[in-house]
Amino acid sequence: MLLLPETSWPWGYLRQDQSLGFHLHSHSLAVRLTGPAGEGRQRPDKDIKVSLDTEGTPGGKANPGHQDLKQSVFHSIKFFVLCHSLLQLAQLMISGYLKSSISTVEKRFGLSSQTSGLLAAFNEVGNTALIVFVSYFGSRVHRPRLIGCGAILVAVAGMLMSLPHFISEPYRYDHTNHETLPQNSEVSLCLPTISGPTAAPSNSSCSGYTEARHLAVVGIMFMAQTLLGVGAVPIQPFGISYIDDFSHNSNSPLYLGILFAVTMLGPGLAYGLGGLMLRLYVDIDRMPEGGISLTSKDPRWVGAWWLGFLVAAGAVALAAIPYFFFPRELPKERHELHFRTRILSIITSRASKGENSSSEQSHGECTENQNGLPQFAPDLTVIQFIKIFPRVLLQTLRHPIFLLVVLSQVCMCSTVAGMATFLPKFLEHQFSVTASYANLLIGCLAIPSAIVGIVVGGVLVKRLHMGPMHCVLLCLLVSLLCLLFRLPLFFIGCPTHQIAGITPQPGTQSGPRLFPGCSEFCSCSADDFNPVCDASIHVEYITPCHAGCMSQVVQEAVDASTVFYTNCSCVVGGGPVLAGSCESTCSSLVLPFVLLISLGAALASVTHTPSFMLILRGVKKEDKTLAVGIQFMLLRVFAWMPSPVIHGSTIDTTCVYWAQNCGRQAVCRYYDHDLLRTRFIGLQFFYKTGSLACFALIWVILRHRGKERGTKTTLHSPGLEQLQLESEKKAEEFKA
Repeated sequence: MLLLPETSWPWGYLRQDQSLGFHLHSHSLAVRLTGPAGEGRQRPDKDIKVSLDTEGTPGGKANPGHQDLKQSVFHSIKFFVLCHSLLQLAQLMISGYLKSSISTVEKRFGLSSQTSGLLAAFNEVGNTALIVFVSYFGSRVHRPRLIGCGAILVAVAGMLMSLPHFISEPYRYDHTNHETLPQNSEVSLCLPTISGPTAAPSNSSCSGYTEARHLAVVGIMFMAQTLLGVGAVPIQPFGISYIDDFSHNSNSPLYLGILFAVTMLGPGLAYGLGGLMLRLYVDIDRMPEGGISLTSKDPRWVGAWWLGFLVAAGAVALAAIPYFFFPRELPKERHELHFRTRILSIITSRASKGENSSSEQSHGECTENQNGLPQFAPDLTVIQFIKIFPRVLLQTLRHPIFLLVVLSQVCMCSTVAGMATFLPKFLEHQFSVTASYANLLIGCLAIPSAIVGIVVGGVLVKRLHMGPMHCVLLCLLVSLLCLLFRLPLFFIGCPTHQIAGITPQPGTQSGPRLFPGCSEFCSCSADDFNPVCDASIHVEYITPCHAGCMSQVVQEAVDASTVFYTNCSCVVGGGPVLAGSCESTCSSLVLPFVLLISLGAALASVTHTPSFMLILRGVKKEDKTLAVGIQFMLLRVFAWMPSPVIHGSTIDTTCVYWAQNCGRQAVCRYYDHDLLRTRFIGLQFFYKTGSLACFALIWVILRHRGKERGTKTTLHSPGLEQLQLESEKKAEEFKA
């Protein structure tokens, strides 16, 4: 989210202090005309020119030093814009990479969707606690240096996210937990001679070291996400304010536009990086002898989720290096100083004419602002800011337009947070596609569509010169279209696989078992997961043991080998059955589904700029900056933090088979596809409806206010009163 600094004047802000003089504040230029009006009259124009020459550079250096600074690339605002664009791109890539690999992390460490959703939302904890204060007090610190420190912390957090891979044992996809046995051994076969479960680990072996290691891994990831949020706090606010302070007034929107355009590519690159990394096996750095027989289509496949964090962390670390060489203040772009000279000459000429009345009037306005709603000045201390902040927060929340716009944005951001976190997993399970393919679809279709929508919304507001009423009408129309495009998603999906022992067979009794008792003598492991498919009737078994298979056949091929299981007592004719899950008959529907999602994302993004303008035009001028800070704080608290957890909990309610790890519930292996689609899309539909309702209420309020203003204008118009008096006078003359 972006926090744009509000500047009421092109060069910063011009205000009058209690010394009855003008104070022109800027980080690169500070000229004070203090004292009474008479003293201001006695100051010659020549002194002002000297001030421009000496104070136009950091630290009040003279012109020669100013020329030397310009020769360094680190004293160029254009180079800072380039560096900051690359840094924000890398920072969003590392923060969005977890969402692209969320299902893989769940599978690797046995996490539920609720836990993974909490993990994805945990980076907002530190960010939420610090963003308002950092955004407000940012001008008092060395901003480039703190940006660099925050970026280093983000890089450390990214490397810390990959640490669980290195401290964990190699991934055992057959759940044997025996280092001496090769993976893909015959532990999944039906072996009647064994009296107990083949590979079920004892509770004693799980209660100590294994559980402690699991808790340590989860704790490291949560700590890394917290550090990621804390490190990201100074990057956006400090970078945006730094660019706005030291760039020319006409160039600042261009620089910020370039920054935002490059930054929005970050999430798309995160999903693209996830699509590439998840094609590699998780233990690519410690591959077992003889390799593995898994493919990326196997449900037991776990990709190299950790490698993407190292790549993104390295990119952030490299992008952070230049920030330690930027100065605290940059010289303003050269052609800006000529404009300031003209402004100062106008101010000086007015002061020399002795316009005491205007000065006194302005001083009175300043006092009124200080006695009324607090007009935050940059010289407030932290204690003063903390004391005033609750009062301003409550007064801002009493504004109905601001409150309703924030609620609508909460609904929109809740939709985005849920989709960004769990849409890859939803596509993976609903349409039986690989995690890498799902990420590539989102990165290539959904993210660019959202970027286009944001640009279109900004162009419409600018070209059509939209006022608040027109902005609300645009948001209302777009929200209604989003609801309409969400409706077909309820009906685009694949049916649930027929799984022996879990889902009922069509045409049979409501019992869950297809062949009760056919594999009881095999003593199958409860923790094992090695699915096989009976292609003749399209039924899937959890393991070959559950299908009663006693032998294994491997067909070698040039590209990949194929594994079959034979002598299966639960299969008609004894088999064979093919290793792996049954292929979905409707995987081709994933592309239309993602296209509709992308179109809905483009439409929803159109409301970004109009709703933002409603806040900027709906609060008082002196409260705009803080109102935007409060807005993003509320969005984090009520949308970005709880939404992934809510979506994860909703997904967990559709699970039909949970894997067991040391006697505890771990990752979900199978979902009810119809229930998953209904509840996941239904939750999105609920948030969209809430956003539509908020925009409808805003439209009603603005329309009511417009009618009231029209009535007051009609009643109190001086022209109408004059006409009424003249008509009455003529009527009296006529009677006389």
